[in-house]
Amino acid sequence: MIQLIQNLILGLLLGGVYALVAGGLTLIFGVMRVINIAHGAFLILAAFLTYTLWNGLGIDPLLASLVTTPVVGAIGWVTYKLVVAPIRTAPMASTVLLTFGLALIIEAALGTIWGNNSTAIRPGYADESFTVAGLFLPKAQVYGGLVAVLVLVTLGLVLTKTWLGRAIRAAAINPAGAELVGIKVAAVAALVFALGIAAAGAGGAIVGVLYPFVAGAHYQWIARLLAIVVLGGMGSLNGAILAAVMFGVAETLTAAYVSPSWATAVPYAIVFAVLLIRPQGLLGTRMREDAVPA
Repeated sequence: MIQLIQNLILGLLLGGVYALVAGGLTLIFGVMRVINIAHGAFLILAAFLTYTLWNGLGIDPLLASLVTTPVVGAIGWVTYKLVVAPIRTAPMASTVLLTFGLALIIEAALGTIWGNNSTAIRPGYADESFTVAGLFLPKAQVYGGLVAVLVLVTLGLVLTKTWLGRAIRAAAINPAGAELVGIKVAAVAALVFALGIAAAGAGGAIVGVLYPFVAGAHYQWIARLLAIVVLGGMGSLNGAILAAVMFGVAETLTAAYVSPSWATAVPYAIVFAVLLIRPQGLLGTRMREDAVPA
């Protein structure tokens, strides 16, 4: 029983990290109807930046998220203005192809700057654990999960308690109506893209501590994140958080009780099973095929 509780806690912590990164991806889709295939590449970019701050300057990798989050967010804002904005209202397939090409460019840049060897961030607490009532909880996962929850709560407060949050929700629900009441939807879209990428920046700092990574690791991450977003319901932030927690728990329990080699397969089987019953995802709604952003 203690082992089960321990694995459930670890799964929840992992789910919190997934929720942070997937939340940024679903936020971008919810407002802009853009499927950002480059999201995983920005995540790995943040991991490499974190590695540089940790290895070169000795900054704790999780504290480094205070730097990587705004830096990667600013890169996201510039990327949106230069690359994404011109085709924001184009068919969704066009944005998929564009952001996939962007992911390849980022991968090439990462490989050129940092090389293509496996990289790991190993702070002093990487091999240490907390012992609580017979539970052994790795410090890296506990700290990473807490940072993820903190950033998610902050993002939630921005979306629900600020004018910017109200503008974002208005732009997502009714872009034309938002324009009529003075909200500049194009400017909001740029901020949303930057916020979504900033979430990937915070997540990259955590992921870099928990997993080794290479420039091409973004493929496995974007596959996982897209599965979480689809399972939760396209555009639903609460759905993405719920799906991310399910993913984290499913991966952890599968690795512990079945086999580590099945840990990545079982969550996708859950996605397939849920979508067969509810095609719009856990908390999603059916979308009109002819709906396009203003």
